[in-house]
Amino acid sequence: MSQSHSFKKKQTAEEAFQELCFLWEKGDSVAADFDPFECSRSLTCIRNLHNTLKERETKKGQCQVATPQCRIQKCTTDFVSLTSHLTPAVDGFHTEFCKALRAYSACTQRTAKSCRGNLVFHSAVLGISDLMSQRNCSRDGPTSSTHPEVHHEPCNYHSRTQHAHTHSHVHSHTHSHAHGHSHGHSQPGYLFCGLFGDPHLRTFKDSFQTCKVEGAWPLIDNDYLSVQVTNVPVVPGSSATATNKITIIFKPYEGCTDQRVYQAVTDNLPAAFDDGTISSGDPIHSSAGADGATGKVRALWISERSPGHHVELHAGYIGVTVIIRQLGRYLTLAVRIPEDLAQAYDATQDLQLCLNGCPSGERIDQAGHLPLPLSPPALGLQLQQLRRPSYASQTQASPYGAVQVFGVEGAKERCREQLEVQDIYFHSCVFDLLTTGDANFTLAAYSALKDMESLHPHRDRWRIFPRSSSTSTLQSDSQPITQFTLLLLCALSSALM
Repeated sequence: MSQSHSFKKKQTAEEAFQELCFLWEKGDSVAADFDPFECSRSLTCIRNLHNTLKERETKKGQCQVATPQCRIQKCTTDFVSLTSHLTPAVDGFHTEFCKALRAYSACTQRTAKSCRGNLVFHSAVLGISDLMSQRNCSRDGPTSSTHPEVHHEPCNYHSRTQHAHTHSHVHSHTHSHAHGHSHGHSQPGYLFCGLFGDPHLRTFKDSFQTCKVEGAWPLIDNDYLSVQVTNVPVVPGSSATATNKITIIFKPYEGCTDQRVYQAVTDNLPAAFDDGTISSGDPIHSSAGADGATGKVRALWISERSPGHHVELHAGYIGVTVIIRQLGRYLTLAVRIPEDLAQAYDATQDLQLCLNGCPSGERIDQAGHLPLPLSPPALGLQLQQLRRPSYASQTQASPYGAVQVFGVEGAKERCREQLEVQDIYFHSCVFDLLTTGDANFTLAAYSALKDMESLHPHRDRWRIFPRSSSTSTLQSDSQPITQFTLLLLCALSSALM
């Protein structure tokens, strides 16, 4: 490489790209053998780079990286089309992604001669190699067809929608600005909803709310799926509730499944539907397990991950995944659903917490700000319990552990054991410990975070941080709550004497 041109190793891909464009237009030979795309190890970066190049090629004065003879863009377009419907949460992701990578690699080999010296080509080859290593994909094996609609499976949501989405996705690359605002029409779009703790609700729009909602409330209610939760009071004297019952109805889908009902309650997290079955529908496609073995899966099935504690429900015919856990006395829920199905409801089904959030009168938070209780109810609850003659025997017999006394700093320290980042999950954990004194809510917040990361389709939206007033609440209220804690601890000591 010429001494007259130096590149920063820490350059971003965009900065390096712009610098090489300048050298490319000058005809400088250094641009022919330098790979600027440090981000090429990421599938997302490859897709973004592809879109960027399509935009640049349509503008006069911009460097033309791909020549007419080089077909690297066609290879990349096919790869994007083959993987646009895939996410790690989709069953069979590993197998299909490796097949698409091998097809991508074969395509680059066929066009290698005409792409000699092409920056995009060499970046793609490097990216393919790295992705194969990351995903542990073998170099030899089956490859994806560039016409995936041939494998049409009517009881597989992804197969059923892939043909239309693939064609619209390729078409939209010629209108990249429109593609960026297509609201999911170019490929299947997914939504996430989660409920845990006191309870804390994360809606389809990533609005984070803390609600009362005592009793039975619908989270989801559309033409394909109904999810209802029942919440009960946690602590006397507090408006906080938690979920002790979840009912899910998978509505009949012609040719794929009859109606199935799943119901979980505290201390009864079954690995079967109400009728005793664990699946529904005919086997529809092969799925690779963690041990590499493949087998047929059905349109609807239940997977018991930890008996009595963790169950997953997979509805392949509508692309839905549901995770249910029991942590302590209460249940948590996480749902991933295609956007078009979530919007399939009528005016009589508009009360859906996942869709519209909690009614204003049921909100505990204040527009995203979650104020901590000035006098934690958990302390008063423990004082009441200590005065009961049977308290000691009840505590020893409880499978959930005893209620504990937490001040703000103690609650924060406990939550930090599981949650390193002080995002909204961390603040919800602190709120729950102060409100209930139940340390199981720490694990509930952590599990809710991990389930969200497993199912939420948009990584850039994972983290939600509380409003600045929430942070100040944690700090400014710390002293009076600590003082109150000391007073009640004195009262506890007197009660025990």
